[in-house]
Amino acid sequence: MKFLNIVNIELYKIFRKPRTYIAFGAVAAIVGLIQLGFYADGDSYMQFGLQSFTDSFDIQGNIMNGYLMAYIILQLLLVHVPLLVALVAGDMISGEAAQGTLRVLLTKPIRRSTLILAKFTASGIYTIALLLWMAVWALGISMLVFGVDDMLILKSDSATQIMASDVMWRYLAAFVFAAIALLTVSALSFFLSLFAENSIGPIMATMSIIIVFTILNTLDLPIFSSLKPFLFTSHMLGWKGFFDVTVNENNEQIIGSIENLRAVLYSAGILFLHIVGFLVASILIFRKKDIMS
Repeated sequence: MKFLNIVNIELYKIFRKPRTYIAFGAVAAIVGLIQLGFYADGDSYMQFGLQSFTDSFDIQGNIMNGYLMAYIILQLLLVHVPLLVALVAGDMISGEAAQGTLRVLLTKPIRRSTLILAKFTASGIYTIALLLWMAVWALGISMLVFGVDDMLILKSDSATQIMASDVMWRYLAAFVFAAIALLTVSALSFFLSLFAENSIGPIMATMSIIIVFTILNTLDLPIFSSLKPFLFTSHMLGWKGFFDVTVNENNEQIIGSIENLRAVLYSAGILFLHIVGFLVASILIFRKKDIMS
């Protein structure tokens, strides 16, 4: 069987299951509720957030616009989307084992490495499709509902203004980075599915690992300092770096600038290495896996 034929079969398996669409429904519902809340009370939220700046600066324009709305949604949602990704990726091998179809599948003239690559490709396509769906709701719908203007990002001790003409490419780059981050979670869950005969185990294990790593990231203890740069959870929010801009001597934004591009690229590289590592480990283990036991 050709590689693309196997991918098509795996995609059919994924999208014929009703639970696959839970993720798409959940994203639409959550984003819609956030947008509704900010549409009703967004002005109060912005007044509270800007109260420390309004005494010194005259802030005008459509501050609560679609660009800022999308940024807020992505901060809230990308923390929880890994669970939705794991729902499918964690079922790719373990689901076949639970149904007893894995043995039948391997009786066909398919190399095990080809099967693993095809299944991972299918789960990756699902992940990208979910991210694109999120982009449509978080950015596209927000732009339609809230309009567009310069983007003002509030931080704990400062505010960053990005010109409207300089925003869209940053979102494109941010979504590409987010795709790499979510594919890392998909690769981890896919890898863990090799060791289970039901999908619950890999899904729960994936979320447990993410929770543990996230806690280690937040603990400011010297014993964990050397580990943090190598934990993939330390880099999953690196997409926010595309919205950190540099300014000139007049404190004006330099169009097209990224304050710390090297750090963003480093985080993307670490995530990519995790994807490759999990995938290579999956191939090596599956080649030796005794499917008769």
